[in-house]
Order: sequence, then structure tokens, then C-alpha cells
Amino acid sequence: MRSFRTELEDPVVEQDILDLEKKIALFHEGKIDDEKFRSLRLARGVYGQRQPGVQMIRIKIPFGKLTVRQLRRICEVSDEYSTGNLHITTRQDIQIHYVSLDRTPELWAELERDQITLREACGNTVRNITASASAGVDPKEAFDVSPYAYELFEYFLRNPICQEMGRKFKIAFSANEEDSALSLIHDLGVIPKVKVIDGKEVRGFKVLIGGGLGAQPSLAEVAYEFLEEDQLIPFSEALVRVFDRYGERNRRTKARLKFLMQDLGKEGLLKLIEEEWPSVANKSKLIDRNAGKAADVVFSEQYGKYQAIAEEVVDQKKFELWKETNVFQQKQEGYVGVYLRIQLGNMTTATARKLAEIVERFAADDLRLTINQGGMLRYVKEDSLPRLFNALDTLGFANPGFDSIADITACPGTDTCNLGISSSTGIAKALEDVIATEYPELVKDTQLSIKISGCPNACGQHSIASIGFHGSSQKNRANKMVFPALQVLLGGGIDGDGAGRVADKVIKVPSKRGLDVLRYVLDDYDTNANEGEYFVDYYGRQGKEYFYELLKPLADVSTLEPADYIDWGSEGKFEVHKAVGECAGVIIDLVQTLIYETEEKMEWAEQALAAEKYADAIYHAYNVMVNGAKALLLSEDVKLNTQKKVIEAFDEKLVAAGAFKVAEGTFEDQVLQINKEEPNADFALRYVALAKGFLTQVQAYRSNLQEA
Repeated sequence: MRSFRTELEDPVVEQDILDLEKKIALFHEGKIDDEKFRSLRLARGVYGQRQPGVQMIRIKIPFGKLTVRQLRRICEVSDEYSTGNLHITTRQDIQIHYVSLDRTPELWAELERDQITLREACGNTVRNITASASAGVDPKEAFDVSPYAYELFEYFLRNPICQEMGRKFKIAFSANEEDSALSLIHDLGVIPKVKVIDGKEVRGFKVLIGGGLGAQPSLAEVAYEFLEEDQLIPFSEALVRVFDRYGERNRRTKARLKFLMQDLGKEGLLKLIEEEWPSVANKSKLIDRNAGKAADVVFSEQYGKYQAIAEEVVDQKKFELWKETNVFQQKQEGYVGVYLRIQLGNMTTATARKLAEIVERFAADDLRLTINQGGMLRYVKEDSLPRLFNALDTLGFANPGFDSIADITACPGTDTCNLGISSSTGIAKALEDVIATEYPELVKDTQLSIKISGCPNACGQHSIASIGFHGSSQKNRANKMVFPALQVLLGGGIDGDGAGRVADKVIKVPSKRGLDVLRYVLDDYDTNANEGEYFVDYYGRQGKEYFYELLKPLADVSTLEPADYIDWGSEGKFEVHKAVGECAGVIIDLVQTLIYETEEKMEWAEQALAAEKYADAIYHAYNVMVNGAKALLLSEDVKLNTQKKVIEAFDEKLVAAGAFKVAEGTFEDQVLQINKEEPNADFALRYVALAKGFLTQVQAYRSNLQEA
């Protein structure tokens, strides 16, 4: 494995990659605990996939903005390190699969040559920040949210407050009140607003917090109807700090912000955010409205050169339908935006390279990935649409019906994911075929949606679909055989401006009967709905029990046929996959591992202090004390589920018992100075010194235990 020390311009990025390379070697040597290594690699976009011995790499594309050069770089990396395939996710990331763990540092270094990162694409971090693909060109937007999304991405990247939280944290920016970025299902979601204050137009956001899907979906609540733009980053930081300290860390299923808010109540959570305010470095932070060149419009030298692309459209009917469903007038006069239907977000690198050429000739150098696994071209001239249609049609990207019921969203599921139970991609393709052949008129219908996940975790967003499915399994009691199944959900949807509905779980059916579920529901809706009645309103009028009875015949397992025991896309007997994690092959001293980590965090604190990054130094020092306390409590067989409880238990079990002395008052008094003091140089010096003294005591205490 070669070194990257001299290849990257950014020393922080270079060191990050070298650290990953070092930790991989230590993991192979059995010197890093499996769980800790998993946390470390996930925070760097390296995810163990279903197939043993290989990794899925998640490439972070902030707010879905991708240049042609970046797309080509990703293609080169996929060809060299993966299988020559790309997958667009519902978080505007790109994933590649079947990558060797040992080659991930080199792969990452190649991506960074064009400012593409893996950092915090997975793991218990602030994940990729998403935004409406139309941001910046949307006629209905109050203002372009792209620079705000970029600035927030930059602010949290490698920020010590969000590197090892209890669970992931997701943020979304919608372009307008239609809420196309789905702010209501995020830990933090924002919708742009403009107010006139003292005769001056002021930008701000409607702010929602505590949303999330998964097995127990919950919609976000409004924290502010209008938060001025300079307060967005301070509020976001305070919220993440509170989640880091108070969030669940042991019970994974209860570790999201939505559960913390359920425990505390929205007002209780907002009160903790207010208490955290002194620790926030920037009490007001205006956004650079050209941040990351997010708002720049750049065209390649090839723009407008359509050689060898015919202007005459062969299929005029399809072209007209495509214009109606996939093309919209931008707010910039003379230009249109064009949406691309990319089936399940999958394409080969050969196709992606051809798409790059199309972008160069027809659009701005600003391809946007969409949250329904598609794409969008911007600044297309209307008179070039026939040629663009022809070019896209050769790639299969000119199918009409973007974001309609014909454009199904589905996660990779059992194709590559450890958690997939039954196939999501196989049923998705079959359902799209049914719509295309039996219900072609629905290609214009955007009030109906189909979303599919391979398990209850909702990566395919099934919980907010009109018609949703998630993978499952079921046993036929008559013959004891297990067959692939689908949980059917109905009635979800987005109302706009941060409001919507979670779909109801209606019934479970064999997977091969998923096509009939669609037929039953659509035919019933067509027959019995009132004129102009949206499906969500029809579902609400009829109710869950009505649809249960409608679909009940499909759940009858006494009529199963041999094909029902075989999953979509498979030829063999169906078996429920049991995830297998990596194993270091040796017994690890977990307490000593925690102390090693604490020593590493102490180094980071001192480095940040030397660099005058006072807020970072303070938070690293905070983690030194919490981590060190956790290590000693673990040595006493005390396991706790939040940082706050670790702090309290350390006082109770060790300080109050006289087994450990702290420098100032109680341990809680000492540690929680962090949210009572301004993050300036004076406090940073004192707090880092406290942490260093505490670490010295921890090391001595541990040494005495080992000698006893």
C-alpha cells in the first residue's frame, strides 16, 4: 500500500487518509476492537456490505451538486477499485461496491484530487446534507439554499462535536414550501422564508427538528416559524451538541434525535439548546451567498456544440410527454431545467461518462443528483431540447414521468446490504413494468408515489409513500417453509411547508404478489374515488380497515405456489440473511482501548489549541474527560447509555466514594464548564489543562488497578 503523504495539497485531508491506512493495519493486527474499527471506518464512508470481505464506499456529494470533472473522477475510481457501476442514493450520495478494505485509503486520495470526500458519509456523524435539486433555479423559491447547505456541510465536516455521536444526524434544505427535500423526516429540516423587518427584506428559515423514518417513523416538529439566516449555524451547532451529550448510546433503536425529543418534549429540548448557547463559538454567522461557488453558473467550452446529435425527434409523442413531465421553466429567463429518470439510481461508468459529455454540451457544469435517485440538468436552452432528448434517450434517461408513480424509489436492499430481508430492486423493476404496460396514463401522476425498502429501516423512504413496501419474511406454518414477503404501507405523503403524513402498515403479503397489490389498489381507486380526489384523501376517507379487507385475499398463504418461495431476481431457495460483522480474531481489552482513544483525543486537543482553534480544542478536551470517565466506569462494570449519565455516574461511583479526586468541585462541575463559558483562548487553556490533568489521573488509576 503506497503512501499519500506527498500527493495531497490539504494536510488535514492527507493526515485523515494516513490515519485510516494506519488504523486498517492495526485492525488486521488485532490491536483495535472490531466495534471501534467499525465506527472509525464508517465515519470515513467505508461500509461493510452483504458479501463478505468487500466494502461499500459511500461518496459524499453535498446537496447533490456534482461537476463534470468530479463525475469523471468518480468513474475512474469505480473502474479502478470497484465494478464500474455507480448507485445514486436517496441522500444524494454516490455508492460503489465490492471494494477491498485495504485499498480504501488510496481510493479516497484519488477522489480528493477533485475535492470529493468520503468523510462522514456513514456512521454516527452529521451525514450528507441534502437539498432540493431545483435550488437556485426554482421559480417558486424565496432564495437559493445551495450556499447555506454548503456552508453547513463545511461547518460540520471534521467538527469534533459530531464525530462519535450515539447515532447519525440528518439535515435537509427544501427550496420552497412544497418541501421537495422532505424537511419533515429529518433531524433538522429547513424551508427558506423572507420577511420584511423595519422596511428591509430579511432572509430566514422555517426550522423543523426531530423527524426520522426507520422502523418507528416520526415527523418533525416546528422549532421556529422564522429563524434569521445568521442564526442557522449557531442553532444547528447547539442542537448537535445537545444530541451528542444527551442522546442514547447503547440502545441503537432508541438513539435518534426523535427519541430524545420524545423523552424531553420539544420545549425541553429547546431549553437544553438554550443552555448550550454560551459554548457556541459563533452567536451569529452570516452565510457567504457564493459559498463553495454553489451559486456560480459555469459552462464548458463544449456548451452549445451538438455535432453528431440529430435534431429530428423520432418518437414525437414521447418527446412531448417528456417535455411535459421532465422539463420546467427556470426562474432565469431563457433557460429550462431538465430532470433525468435513472432507474433505481443505477448506471455504469460508461453511461456516466456519456452523461458527462451531455452536460458539457447542453447545460451548466452543475449536475444535481435528486433524492429520488435521479438527476437534473440546469441552464438548458429551450431550442436545444430535441437534441438533448435524443442524446438522453440513447442512455435510457429520457423516459417521461420524473417523480411520478412510474418513477419508483428503492434502496439496494438484498443486492448488497447486510440488513436487506427481501428484494427491493427486483420488485421495483417489475412494478415499473406494470405501470408502463397496464397504467401508462399514470406517467403524469405525481400525487401518487411508490417507495420500497429492503427492510424496515426506510432507506427507500417507504414510510411516506402513497404506496410503500418494505422487505420482510414469513413462514408457511403448513410446511414450515419461509418465503419472501412485503409489508404493505398506504396513505403517506407530503402536504408541504413541513407537514405530511406517515403511511399506515396495512398488511403483509408474499413478495411475488406485490404486483397484484398495486393492481388492487389502483383499480379500486379508479373505480371508487370521487372526481379529482387525491389518493391520500381517498385513503383517509376509506380507512386502513377497508384496504386491509381489499388486500386480504393476497395474504392467504394456503394458495402459495413454488415460485412464491423464490425472491425477485433469485433462482434459489429463499433464506433470511444473517449479517456477519468483521472479526479481529483476538480478545480486546476494551478499557485500555478506551484509554488509548482518550490519549489520542488529548493530542487532538493540544494540536487544536496550538492552532488557535479554541472551540475545537475545548470539545476535544471535553471528550477526553467523558471518555476517560467511561473507561474507568467500565473497569467497574458500569455501562451507561448517554454522556450525561457517564458524567453523573462518575461522581456517584468514584468521586463521592473517595476513589477519585477531581480538580474543581464535582466531576460534573468540572466537565460542564463547557456550556457555561465562552470558547475563547483563556477558557481553552484552562479547560485543556484540566483535561490533561484528568487524563494523568485516569492513567494512574488504571495502572494501580492492573497492579492490584
